[in-house]
Amino acid sequence: MGRAKTEKIVLDGYGSYLKMDKGCFVVRRKEGSEESYPALEMDLGEINLSEGNVVTTDALVYCGLWGVDVVFSTKFGEPICMLKDFNDDSYVSTRISQYEALKNGKGLRLAKAFAIGKIEGQNTVLRKYGLKENPYVTRQIDSLLEKDLQVLRRRILHLEGKFSQEFFRQIYTVFPENVRPLTRVSYQAFVGLNNVFNLTYTFLKWKCYRAIVKAHLEPYLGFLHDYLRPTRPNLVCDFMELYRYLIDDFLIDNCRNLKPSDFYPKTVYIGGRKAKRMYLKDELASDLIDDLHKLFVQKVKARRIMRGNTQEVETLINEEALLLGKYLRDERDSWTPRVAIP
Repeated sequence: MGRAKTEKIVLDGYGSYLKMDKGCFVVRRKEGSEESYPALEMDLGEINLSEGNVVTTDALVYCGLWGVDVVFSTKFGEPICMLKDFNDDSYVSTRISQYEALKNGKGLRLAKAFAIGKIEGQNTVLRKYGLKENPYVTRQIDSLLEKDLQVLRRRILHLEGKFSQEFFRQIYTVFPENVRPLTRVSYQAFVGLNNVFNLTYTFLKWKCYRAIVKAHLEPYLGFLHDYLRPTRPNLVCDFMELYRYLIDDFLIDNCRNLKPSDFYPKTVYIGGRKAKRMYLKDELASDLIDDLHKLFVQKVKARRIMRGNTQEVETLINEEALLLGKYLRDERDSWTPRVAIP
């Protein structure tokens, strides 16, 4: 396994320009300053381009040749799409093993592993803030004996769903009462704090999607989430469950002093009727996203594949996808997701 590429070039705000010049990525900022990055001498792993900036086709071609991920984002840094290398689809054996897991029993074990990993992570957050954890639900999931994946999935999601409702009921009490939702809503939320959670989970989704693609796995064939729903990247959703608790912990640290005046209403139409959804104000959302980027390079306690007991959050996600691929290809006897200590 080669050394991870950890360096990044970020063009946020607006008015910056990225080009290639004599083997270097050159960034010209709005104010006129220039930065040069020798492409072959640095461990460049990602270029993040938000709207309002310009990039030459030369730079994009070299990114494709050298395996540099290019992420296209909104002005707030919210990931929208990525530049994909044709070679990402060339590792057929991994995807065949993933399909076979639906029938050979591995899919059953993986569905349990994703749910148990999620709950163990959530329990670490509850423990950190002196809230009531529930160590028994993971034992209930682990003891399920169904041999049909669809039936097992329904049983797991029932248990996991009840636990998650209680989890959010508790962590929402850490936030000020005047911004606190009554319940967690993940789609078309009206309460501002729910939309803050939804925004930050979008970044986690991109990090997991990237890890899945880099491990040559099929993003849409999940085990805990139903692979028969083709419009959703189900394996990415499975993977997100393992790391949502890190986002939850981040938001408690960064948003526990939010006020109603920190949100603004946006009018939407539902069934022909007007309604208002609350969103974090632009400046605060931008600052929150800047801090969120720092979370993914933050060190956490989690044993590395090669050596060491700490690593960056993003590295942990990437390694876990590689380990999952090894398990599917029978290169490992088991796969137990590592829970990092936030």
